[in-house]
Amino acid sequence: MKNTHKNRAPKPYFFYICFAISIIFVLFFYLLSFFNLIQDQQSINLIGTASRWCERISDNVFREPINTISNIGFMAIGLYLAYVISNDKHKNNINHFTGINSISIIYVIAVIFLGPGAMLMHGTNTEWGNWVDNLSMIMFIVIPWLYNILLMRKKSINNFLYTYIILIFLYGLFRGLYGWELGINLNVFGVSIGLWIISEFLYHFWSPLMRIASGFIGFFVMMIFGMNLTDIFNNFSEYWWILLFWLPGLLANTKPFTKRSIKWFIFGSIAYYFAFSVWLTGVPDHPSCNPDSLIQAHGLWHLLSAIACLFFFYHYRSQTLIK
Repeated sequence: MKNTHKNRAPKPYFFYICFAISIIFVLFFYLLSFFNLIQDQQSINLIGTASRWCERISDNVFREPINTISNIGFMAIGLYLAYVISNDKHKNNINHFTGINSISIIYVIAVIFLGPGAMLMHGTNTEWGNWVDNLSMIMFIVIPWLYNILLMRKKSINNFLYTYIILIFLYGLFRGLYGWELGINLNVFGVSIGLWIISEFLYHFWSPLMRIASGFIGFFVMMIFGMNLTDIFNNFSEYWWILLFWLPGLLANTKPFTKRSIKWFIFGSIAYYFAFSVWLTGVPDHPSCNPDSLIQAHGLWHLLSAIACLFFFYHYRSQTLIK
């Protein structure tokens, strides 16, 4: 008798779970906002003024309607990724972004959570909403460089999971206690962008010499994002974290045995840099700021960043064994 189940696609239970939780969150978030149960007095006092992200603070359901609703883009992209990995027919031990495994699940959840995180910040204009937003950003941005280093140390997935959980827990704790820079002038999000680019460079061009030279890539990244190197070196106490640029080279002690297509990383980087350029204009003192416009720069930042998350997923999904 033939096995009729042999080539049947797996049930996308992970997608169903993510979809259900996302719908439940949106419903509860709307109801709690509608009845003013998650806004505080300070946000109420600011109604009618332009928010720090340009859009006028409203007395409607959400304090910043466009900047809030635009985060559906993250959730939509994340749910699509959940659907993709849930329907992969074959498990690939070389590619952790194929099928259901710890790393693919963490990436998908992080992308989805970028939506609720920013929604809670823009929808409530509260400090606790800002904390959740920052946490969601860090939950995503540490994944790429941590994963790259994992591949260049030949450690188990469990090492990745333990390190990831510890980093996120410590960030959430110290962000709540000491604010955005953790009380030590450490911008974890900004540093992680540098570590990501550095670790990608090492992944593609690993050698003992490149392990030493890779840290200098971080300064190139800083210049791309408009930072002045002279100011950095003249204010080392504020920018001491540039020393962390050599962390990937220090830890990446083994040449990776896999390779990836570079095109999706380029697409993702272009999308993110374009998003960043738009983000710079979404502030009250920028000439293009119109607090009452239905097109908000910060909302576009959300949508473009969501597209970048999709491209980066394809980038890691292109990973194959070096023959």
